[in-house]
Amino acid sequence: MSFVDAVIAQVLELEVRLQHACARLASRTDGEALHDLRINLRKLRSLLRPIRRLDAPRELDAAAADVGRLTTPVRDLEVMIIELRRQGFTDQAERRARLLESRYSAIEGSATLVRFLSILDAWPGHMREAERAGELSRLRQRVKARLQRQLEGLREALAQPEFDRHALRLLVKRMRYAHEAYPRLSPLPAPAVASLKAVQSALGDWHDHFQWCLRAEQEADLLVLKDRWEVAGAAELAAAEVELSILAETLALDGQSPQDR
Repeated sequence: MSFVDAVIAQVLELEVRLQHACARLASRTDGEALHDLRINLRKLRSLLRPIRRLDAPRELDAAAADVGRLTTPVRDLEVMIIELRRQGFTDQAERRARLLESRYSAIEGSATLVRFLSILDAWPGHMREAERAGELSRLRQRVKARLQRQLEGLREALAQPEFDRHALRLLVKRMRYAHEAYPRLSPLPAPAVASLKAVQSALGDWHDHFQWCLRAEQEADLLVLKDRWEVAGAAELAAAEVELSILAETLALDGQSPQDR
């Protein structure tokens, strides 16, 4: 199987998963449909990002990004409801749960989702046209070079103590997902994979609490939780800093020549 064949095969597999998630969302069979939709969107965009200088991947990536933006507030609401129930704040949780039905309906019937699925369906044919036109030559090498630049960008960010932690969280996520999308081309050293996941988890927990504190300033019924969210967020950021140090050390060591080690 050629490299182009392998990329198209992965996109076709993701299309099946995305269609399934959309069907589950429409029929309200379970509470994980939207989450699964977003997970598979993320995997799709991770495949497309290194090749989006080409027309067909760029168009599909942009359409997928639109769906991501459409669904982010609804997923944030789902996560908030889970947190409120975990904390025992049932009234606050149920008030927000009543909003979900209309939010789900807005996603299903949106032109954004319909357009994305249409572009996704036509994408393999467009890639084959690009292949016949010779536009996909050296695609494998392009992806490999892009992933190497991505890793270098992460190394540079980790070396700057003042680097914004919100921006660093995104760099970490993208590096991890790029590694998962192209494991054979990824320059990420094996010892760093577990560390990358630990950093993403810690920064993700901190980011959730940071966002909830912002929401508490705007929504009066959440204000009672702000103090505990601030305490939890501070602890998670401290844990993330430890994991970031480990990751930075692992990546710096990998970047050394054998005689420097």
